Amino acid sequence: MELPIAPVGRIIRNAGANRVSEDACEALADVLEDYGLKVSAEAIKLARHAGRKTVKAADVKLAAQRF
Repeated sequence: MELPIAPVGRIIRNAGANRVSEDACEALADVLEDYGLKVSAEAIKLARHAGRKTVKAADVKLAAQRF
């Protein structure tokens, strides 16, 4: 797991939860990492298609819209 659990717990609490289990934090971290990998792979494809080696914020935003 790449994402630290504490910030993931804050995300859930910021969404309105009063209490969050560690299992819930780990589950969300797994989901976020899977989603992040998919978006990143798509952003890389978009950058390469544009003839760039550098992935830009616009690539990431466009890739995220596709999922």
